[in-house]
Amino acid sequence: MVQGCTSDAGKSVLVAALCRVLHRRGVRVAPFKPQNMALNSAVTIDGGEIGRAQALQAQAAGLAPRIDFNPVLLKPNTDKRAQVIIHGKAIADLDAKAYHDYKRVAMNAVLESWRRLTDEFDCVIVEGAGSPAEVNLRDRDIANMGFAEAVDIPVIIVGDIDRGGVLAHFVGTLDCLAESERARVQGLVVNRFRGDIGLLEPGLDWLAERTGKPVLGVLPYLHGLFLDAEDALEHHVEHTGETKLTVAVPVFPRISNANDLDPLRLHPQIDFRWIGPGQALPPCDLIVLPGSKSVQADLAWLRAQGHEATIKRHLRYGGKLIGLCGGYQILGRRLHDPAGIEGSPGTIEGLGLLDCETTLEVEKQLMNVSGRLALDDAPMSGYEIHMGVTTGPALNMPAVRFDDGRSDGVLSNDIIGTYCHGLFDRPEALTALLAWAGAGGIAAVDLSARREADLDRLADAVETSLDWKVLSRWI
Repeated sequence: MVQGCTSDAGKSVLVAALCRVLHRRGVRVAPFKPQNMALNSAVTIDGGEIGRAQALQAQAAGLAPRIDFNPVLLKPNTDKRAQVIIHGKAIADLDAKAYHDYKRVAMNAVLESWRRLTDEFDCVIVEGAGSPAEVNLRDRDIANMGFAEAVDIPVIIVGDIDRGGVLAHFVGTLDCLAESERARVQGLVVNRFRGDIGLLEPGLDWLAERTGKPVLGVLPYLHGLFLDAEDALEHHVEHTGETKLTVAVPVFPRISNANDLDPLRLHPQIDFRWIGPGQALPPCDLIVLPGSKSVQADLAWLRAQGHEATIKRHLRYGGKLIGLCGGYQILGRRLHDPAGIEGSPGTIEGLGLLDCETTLEVEKQLMNVSGRLALDDAPMSGYEIHMGVTTGPALNMPAVRFDDGRSDGVLSNDIIGTYCHGLFDRPEALTALLAWAGAGGIAAVDLSARREADLDRLADAVETSLDWKVLSRWI
């Protein structure tokens, strides 16, 4: 099990790397994260929903994503409440206290998935969540040491040196653990190091002596690495080449599946900008309204930021607009919530840019999809994760026609709305969408090929940097 001193210490990428290294060696390996809290998710082959990071780790292991890889997923819809997804299906919206009480039930689901995976695979690499040093969450813990103790597995702890203070992070984390938990920790891994390793070695010697735990390796900072983010927005991109298109994306407070925008964000000829709170939407060629976990609240935020008037002015001056999932729902005339799924039951006005309306329903739609765009008949593939049903005359001009005969979304001269996550992923679809937005003739980015290459690059670095003689005792 890989645990971390902090969130974003490198747990997800280290698990992905270990899965790829072992897969390349012919080991039947699977990833596992007992409990994940993330708004970037994926649809599994068995019709469920798991964290995006576990789908990436499955790819690293040469597997299609399954619900057992992440049996408990929490999707926050406010600062104090989250949708609880067990074995791929949403079962309730709970506040923090209610979920704490529910953990006994959630642990049963975790152990059920664990048994299935350990029965099938030679090796399972487990990812913790946050930090095991959060002593306030130790009672009924199912995500870190509580799980490790329950199934009796060894633990390594990773810390991010790029944040600074990594030696203190390791010492403090171990000091917060119970005696049996400290004994379970087999070693430490330093992540994202850049510089002269000779300057770090005295600190590593001190750390090993101070904690009694060996340092299993120092992983290098890999510049330009592209792997799907678990939840945080990735900002830094080094662009080369002439800018052909400018894209702006408002960052909703409850933005979901932000990785939909990676093909635009990483394109060398696109000037891509996340627009945060208090920032005005700049003049641009294309505005994208992303997915949202709380559509009504994010629509209210959009208006409070003054973006509604800017979006309408953008369209009057010939700009293009795409709405993805929750962003698509915002574009319609009304949003109906008769069951009070996102708050008090009722109806609110949408932006009124498409002649359609959305009604939120309790049953979540989860499916992988493939088909062709109405634009240039370009092939596309992706997935749907939504709780709304959209109807209206605008749907007579769909944006996508699926291989199973269904259609989705709306295509107008200046606006596209769709429930399809992954809309930009296929190079052919990306080329057609960029041409529609005003950037014809530029090369598309094949993120699938880049993801595979970067998984191998990451695995090479981990294979070189870690002490495999020690690791092999547990694998």
